[in-house]
Amino acid sequence: MPPTSPPAVPKAWARAVAALVCGLQGVVLLGFCGFYLYELVQGEGDDPARVVMSVVLMGLFAVGLLAAARAWPRGAGWPRMATIVWNLLLLPVAWSMRDAGFWAAAPVALTSLIAIVVALLARGPDREFSGS
Repeated sequence: MPPTSPPAVPKAWARAVAALVCGLQGVVLLGFCGFYLYELVQGEGDDPARVVMSVVLMGLFAVGLLAAARAWPRGAGWPRMATIVWNLLLLPVAWSMRDAGFWAAAPVALTSLIAIVVALLARGPDREFSGS
């Protein structure tokens, strides 16, 4: 009898952490949308068109992150690459925040690194090719 390896099982804890981080990032982005809109209503925004476009862009990313947070525990495969790419893009943002002396640089960098690591660990089930 040939030795068999156990089937690749996704690491549930890694998927749960990835979902948590994506959900947290999505909620934070929605908070920034609200803050930007509040500033616009108060007349503190320099350029209303820029503020609106920032809100739209952040809103789209927030919806994507919240969709990924919902898909992670359900075993979907698509959020893995989206989570990795998004959080790789956040690392230079965190670096710029650090250079500017902004206190949130460390939490942004830490959550991004955690998300990348757990997304890499959260492999989905391997699918075999059925030659038919």
